[in-house]
Amino acid sequence: MSESDSSPKKNDSKAAVFARRLGSTVVLLGVVFYGLLSGGILSVVLVGGLIMLLNVVGLLEFYGMVKAHELPRFKWLGLAGGVVLLGAVFLYLSGMAGDWFGWGPPTLAGVTELEVAILAVFLISMLVWRVLVHPAPSSFSINGHTVLGVLYVSWLLGFVLKIFFFKSANGAPEGAAFDGGFCLLFFILVTKCSDIGAYSLGSLIGRHKMIPKVSPGKTWEGFAGAILLSTAVALVFAHYFGATKLGGMTLTHAAVLGPLMAVGAVVGDLVESVFKRDSGVKDSGSFFPGIGGILDLLDSLLFNAPLMFLYLRLVLFND
Repeated sequence: MSESDSSPKKNDSKAAVFARRLGSTVVLLGVVFYGLLSGGILSVVLVGGLIMLLNVVGLLEFYGMVKAHELPRFKWLGLAGGVVLLGAVFLYLSGMAGDWFGWGPPTLAGVTELEVAILAVFLISMLVWRVLVHPAPSSFSINGHTVLGVLYVSWLLGFVLKIFFFKSANGAPEGAAFDGGFCLLFFILVTKCSDIGAYSLGSLIGRHKMIPKVSPGKTWEGFAGAILLSTAVALVFAHYFGATKLGGMTLTHAAVLGPLMAVGAVVGDLVESVFKRDSGVKDSGSFFPGIGGILDLLDSLLFNAPLMFLYLRLVLFND
């Protein structure tokens, strides 16, 4: 969420807007924290259910923005493809699919093959459907918009599940004290603190615009606030929990991840700002009072989830 993309109405005070944002954030994070830290099957079900909810609403919002721009899309086919893709990833990584079909333990290679297979079937199904639908808009246009929704929302959300189930799927070293739920908590807080840092410092002293044609409220001062707060939170987590919960994450790792997550969050927010500007809407939806839609909340997380996963896979556990 940008520093002022969700700008208040003229008759709203900054305090009222902040109160609504804080209330929505507290409720959401309360559910997330409980799901991540409760442990056991309850934690798995809560995380999977919440991510699927975000997936469904996010897809509906994305295709709603496409429609607002008067562009074609296969809304229900895209929704079905996204639900199947994310649902299959969850069932595989959680081990439920293995229990049902007699598969072996989940692996990162296995989940990648599963994603590719589902995306291939989805693409073929969509192309065949376009052949059967008459009259219909250009195949390039309607198929492209439909696929983009599945990739942007569902495929990127799948990386959140890969972080949560990382140890069981990756086979992290037995000596590494790594908690996937706690790592996901680290990822969410570091990313969202980028939003908070940008909004806070940008509102206080922001003067120099970053990309006014895309997001008029974003400033370089806010960008600096995003980096500072994200890095500070990452360093605190690494100091207190690096050895016991985060697989041996050192202060050096945190000093790299903090700025990386901050930059990714800002870029992710700018990308969603372009979507909203192109479609002529202020917010992607109205799911959360004071915040906007699901995609207004998820934009930074969607961009950062692959970055966090790749850091775990290629740097922290690179053997």
